Amino acid sequence: MAAARIAVALLAALAVTSCNGGVSGTPGASGTRDQLFPRLGNDGYDVQHYSLDLEYDPASGNLSGGATIVARATKDLSAFDLDFAGMDVRAATVDDEPAAVNRAGDELTLRPHEDLDRGETFTAYVRYSGRPRTITDLDGAQEGWLKSADGGVLALGEPAGSMAWFPSNNHPSDKATYDIKVTVPDGLQVVSNGELASTAHNGGLTTFNWQTKQPMATYLAMLAIGHYEIDDKGTTKSGIPVYTAVAPDAKQKTAEVVAQLPDIIAWEEAKFGPYPFSSTGVIVAPAKSAAYALETQNRPVMPLDQFDLSTLVHELAHQWFGDSVTPAAWRDMWLNEGFAQYSEWLWSEDHGGMSAQDRFDIEYAKGDGDEIWAFPPAAPPTAADVSGRPVYVRGAMVVHKIREAVGDEKFFALLQDWLRTHRHANASTKDFTRFADEEAGHRLTEVWNTWLYGDGKPDSP
Repeated sequence: MAAARIAVALLAALAVTSCNGGVSGTPGASGTRDQLFPRLGNDGYDVQHYSLDLEYDPASGNLSGGATIVARATKDLSAFDLDFAGMDVRAATVDDEPAAVNRAGDELTLRPHEDLDRGETFTAYVRYSGRPRTITDLDGAQEGWLKSADGGVLALGEPAGSMAWFPSNNHPSDKATYDIKVTVPDGLQVVSNGELASTAHNGGLTTFNWQTKQPMATYLAMLAIGHYEIDDKGTTKSGIPVYTAVAPDAKQKTAEVVAQLPDIIAWEEAKFGPYPFSSTGVIVAPAKSAAYALETQNRPVMPLDQFDLSTLVHELAHQWFGDSVTPAAWRDMWLNEGFAQYSEWLWSEDHGGMSAQDRFDIEYAKGDGDEIWAFPPAAPPTAADVSGRPVYVRGAMVVHKIREAVGDEKFFALLQDWLRTHRHANASTKDFTRFADEEAGHRLTEVWNTWLYGDGKPDSP
């Protein structure tokens, strides 16, 4: 981090005088001051669109191509950073003019030929190649560029892995639309977010062009490259196209649950409001190709050994909670995971299983020393705690206490109003508590103080 700041400062100091007679801008800072992941994301601009044009050679493991980034400067800039881990940068431009390039760890600094004015929309292009990295996150799981035993690849990115395969402003607060074009040898499939706009064959290669027209956080962008069996003929009951990609050895084992996907979406629409995106589906990847399922936008990625009905309900609920309404900072992750976990409880309750109250009681019965009481859901103390059980399970308990405090009718109206108000935007815990108080007609002080922010096990359920 210090090296990146020094490099940016040197670039600014050595900058030539611009045509307006002097340097008016300052370098954008690396990092966003996120409390848990201060090095992720960057200051000084807001990305509007990513356009990736890549080619992957499975024989060598090499990925090559370029990223075009359309952004708006939020301050006068003489230089700006992108998050990018590994691979070699071959060239860079800003507004079609060569840009000076500096690498320092996972920070890529570009200095445009002329300073950028606040409010100005600019286009940066980075051409790169190399073998993308696999990143080990703080709880030991791997993300980034993951090779599977069948020769395929999963590119997954929560919280940081997207910077392993494209340069970006890698923080959930900066959402953008995407074009993701990937060329691979004939016979391989490439599945990504959004809709498949086109495929083209040329000289033994196939190019897949995916387009995501609704804003998406970088950690939700993904690629699945491999020998998948595709089903793109179905729709949900509300007419949303369904695109599923299933690894051949997983098809028979998962067919019954995958067939329920339109019904799950219909049930979640009844609970949460209209589905927020223009397509849905799921990717069932080979077993052990990743250590977790992930709510990648439009269609979650679920390795075979992570696949079951409850997890599918959970990951699809994230299309509302997390993908459409995205946390403003990583500390707000309970807004994703607490609600997705509670959707599992609601599904069970509505489909002849255990009630949400019974689930709550089972969790509350756990002793004072259980990890569920280690920290408040809205205040994970370190980055390693973002995926901890207090965020998921105690987060779901917070949701249940809201339901208990306001009653079912007002609770489900509150959920739909929240999701509609913040559709395709970012929101913080403070935004949510303020909104819930207003919807309830009174402050839910006991819920917030005891269950959301309180330390340890509450004295009473």
